[in-house]
Amino acid sequence: MQAKVELLSPAGSFESLMAAIQGGADAVYFGIEQLNMRARATMNFVVDDLDKIGDICREKKVRTYLTLNTIIYDHDLSLMKQIISKAKAAGINAVIAADHAAIQFASEAGMSVHISTQLNITNLETVKFYSRFADVMVLARELSLRQVKQICEGIKRQNIKGPSGELVKIEVFAHGALCMAVSGKCYLSLHTQNASANRGACIQNCRRRYKVVDIEDGHEFELQNEYIMSPKDLCTIDFLDEVIETGVTVLKIEGRGKSADYVKVVTSCYREAIDSVADGSYNKEKIQQWISRMEEVYNRGFWGGYFLGKELGEWTDASGSKSKTKKIYLGKATHYYPKKKIAEFLLESYSLKKGDKIMVIGPSTGVEETIVESLHVNEEGEKDVAAKGDYCAFPFSVPVRISDKLYKVVRTDEEEK
Repeated sequence: MQAKVELLSPAGSFESLMAAIQGGADAVYFGIEQLNMRARATMNFVVDDLDKIGDICREKKVRTYLTLNTIIYDHDLSLMKQIISKAKAAGINAVIAADHAAIQFASEAGMSVHISTQLNITNLETVKFYSRFADVMVLARELSLRQVKQICEGIKRQNIKGPSGELVKIEVFAHGALCMAVSGKCYLSLHTQNASANRGACIQNCRRRYKVVDIEDGHEFELQNEYIMSPKDLCTIDFLDEVIETGVTVLKIEGRGKSADYVKVVTSCYREAIDSVADGSYNKEKIQQWISRMEEVYNRGFWGGYFLGKELGEWTDASGSKSKTKKIYLGKATHYYPKKKIAEFLLESYSLKKGDKIMVIGPSTGVEETIVESLHVNEEGEKDVAAKGDYCAFPFSVPVRISDKLYKVVRTDEEEK
């Protein structure tokens, strides 16, 4: 019988952390300042956040994994040890590591270790080698389902156990951005901008359009309709039953640099899909509904990655997101009336009208959406439209906090007004 599959979601901020929990994640992974593969991102926690993260997740019964998976140099060792020691003291459940120094220190400190995809694990013997250090291993993203299944079956057959004494668990990426490089180990950004992707500083210059120049005669060819170094996003939800049948125990969603609404929507869809596979209700109609919902948040188009045996990637035809909706920032929360369940906001940009779909995002609120059914503006009573500079209030069933951000959700072809 297949063991319960763990859904692992990204958290690049407290807003995303709450969104992952709201979406039904079993566990979250996050980075601390430097030494993680999203170090360049604006959304990163600091060491002093560890206690709060641990407290929130223990209360919600959600496991916590700290990503510390960059290349580490001698001058990083002191910081690496400090971060791991503080994570252990804060009750963080595991460290996701790639550098052997981090793996060894965490292991010696008695901290559970997960081997990062950066180590490019592609066979059973490598699993056996790292089993002396780690209980969970993230396989290379380039493996097929058949190869993943062979590894999972081999672990059971050879009784390969980690430091915990339990069989080694296998984790795979189920959804999110893919890199053109093998398991994300790319040097293009370092070569062109001296910003190492393997130190978490990738500038993603692979996502741009390029021309091919014939050095011999100078002829130029512009590559039409495809960004040939920028893969579409991985999406396994339409064959998730096959992924689970391989025997993997952790499904990871990529996206620590993504917004909180992305985290909530994608986590919710995969939560529902995993549960549907388990209860036998997984079907084509549900799959299409999940895909349609995920098309409304950031994406570069979807493909199944290498799981189904493809040797070449499917490339996106756009530089950025192909999301069918976008958020327009309107303003911040100024008050909440709990008895009447009314939220008040100051509109700092654009207008809001009855019937608009809105989204509220905050560090404690997470991500909440509704349709504005009635609208009170300033002291003027109920109106159809509130303009920039107005204080407006409307029914909102979930308490909001001061400075929570208000967004209007519109189709991408709509104009801001």
